Amino acid sequence: MWLYLVGFMDLYYLLRWYWETQVVSHFRDKYVFITGCDLGFGNLLVRQLDLRGLRVLAACLMEQGAEQLRGQTSDRLETVILDVPQTDSIAAATQWVKEHMGDRGLWGLVNNAGIIYPTGCSEWLQIKTYVNILKVNLMGIEVTLSMLPLVRRARGRIDNVSSILGRIAFFGGVYCSSEYGVEAFSDVLRRELQHFGVKISIVEPGYFRTGMADLQQSLEKMKQVWEEAPTDIKETYRQHFFFFFHFVYYNMTKQGLLSCSTNLDVVTDCMEHALTYVHPHSYSVGWDARFFFFPLSYLPTSLADYILSRSWPKPSQAV
Repeated sequence: MWLYLVGFMDLYYLLRWYWETQVVSHFRDKYVFITGCDLGFGNLLVRQLDLRGLRVLAACLMEQGAEQLRGQTSDRLETVILDVPQTDSIAAATQWVKEHMGDRGLWGLVNNAGIIYPTGCSEWLQIKTYVNILKVNLMGIEVTLSMLPLVRRARGRIDNVSSILGRIAFFGGVYCSSEYGVEAFSDVLRRELQHFGVKISIVEPGYFRTGMADLQQSLEKMKQVWEEAPTDIKETYRQHFFFFFHFVYYNMTKQGLLSCSTNLDVVTDCMEHALTYVHPHSYSVGWDARFFFFPLSYLPTSLADYILSRSWPKPSQAV
């Protein structure tokens, strides 16, 4: 009995290995457009794909980031300035891509641009904060819709970078909401475009040491959010709650920074796999994503709530 089970498992992993290691042919002739290339995952992915010989079109928010990338890559790399929340900027970038590719079509679109700050309890945040984060993280789908005819022409790939917090919400209501939206949009798009030969992947990184994991910036933004909160909200929670909450968040984030991976290649390798292999899929990346948050997302809601919020302080007017 055990021999049959071992044999079945061996066969399963052999077939899975074969399925996932088939490489796309002639990928060196293909164009890939990547957003959010100033820093972090996007910046590393650009350099990684450039080394592989792909024709990378990198979108940066600042000219400084674009200039730095050009100095670190080959002459194949082309850069453009893109402000994701701005429709005019997206239209200009789309036209720029068309001019560079001609009639070839766009093989890969990587939606990587995103922001997380400021964070805090949902009631503390002003509506303009919600709008700003949603505009970048979720309404960046306008980039996808604008580029979609080019991707469809090439029967290419769309790689949406979300977060493991798009699978189970933990902290930062507006950020998690935006990532849930990215996941939902990706799921729907994958089913709608399957008959056009377009493949959609989601990359869900866990906690990695990028610019988004800046502890000092996060604490400063949280303090600013609290100070700008309406008086009645402050009275509901009280100053001691903020201090305790701030302290708990500081300890959790500091512990996370000590244990989180600095090896961003783990994430960009998954992004590259989604672009250059025949059978892409979705990817939960990082030990915390795969062994904590991913299993946690399948637990009963009440149990997941207890595990995630058991160390949180209680507001002054809690019942």
